[in-house]
Amino acid sequence: MQLQDYIINDIKPVNITDKISDIQLLFNQLTYSHIPIQNEGVYLGCISENDAHCFEKTQVLEECNYAIEGFFVRPNTIWLDVLEAFAKNDTNIMPILDTNNKYLGYYELNDIIHLFNETPFLAEPGGILIVEKGINDYSFSEISQIVESNDAKLLGAFISKMDGDLVRITLKIANSSLNEIIQTFRRYSYIIVSGHEEDAYIESLKDRSQYLDKYLNM
Repeated sequence: MQLQDYIINDIKPVNITDKISDIQLLFNQLTYSHIPIQNEGVYLGCISENDAHCFEKTQVLEECNYAIEGFFVRPNTIWLDVLEAFAKNDTNIMPILDTNNKYLGYYELNDIIHLFNETPFLAEPGGILIVEKGINDYSFSEISQIVESNDAKLLGAFISKMDGDLVRITLKIANSSLNEIIQTFRRYSYIIVSGHEEDAYIESLKDRSQYLDKYLNM
């Protein structure tokens, strides 16, 4: 399904001349964090529920225009960039403007998350592996080579954390024995962050530790 199929237009932008009391009432009837605003048919941005409830009921939106947030996306914006726009603006509604900046409708956050859930990264069966390496030492081509050299398929990979000189990469690997892949990553000096039941190296260390404990307690 195309992302444009998720465009909703049941909420029209409110006018900049509307009273704050009307906006507050509208928020009480909706579950959205923001409401679009227009001036004579021209999209101006959105006002958040938190801001709307901070103003006096007798005011009009025009008196509070400094609180308007001008975020939006285009119909051809890819879903990953749309998801990023949601996160950056801390919103659950995303206005959509055409190339002439005409308001077309909006996306709802839950619909975009649903699209993400349908991607092979989440939908296909497989194992999650989290590895870590120096920010100047890792490469996605090397990561792919390590996975594929063990006759496995990489369903997806993304940088999930950057901390100083270290970068953490989360991998989704199609159903396969992860033990050999884990050992190969270690040989390439990657740190295995996520534990895994198939990690024979960790199990071996546990067995040796238990044996040493028994020996010292004799």
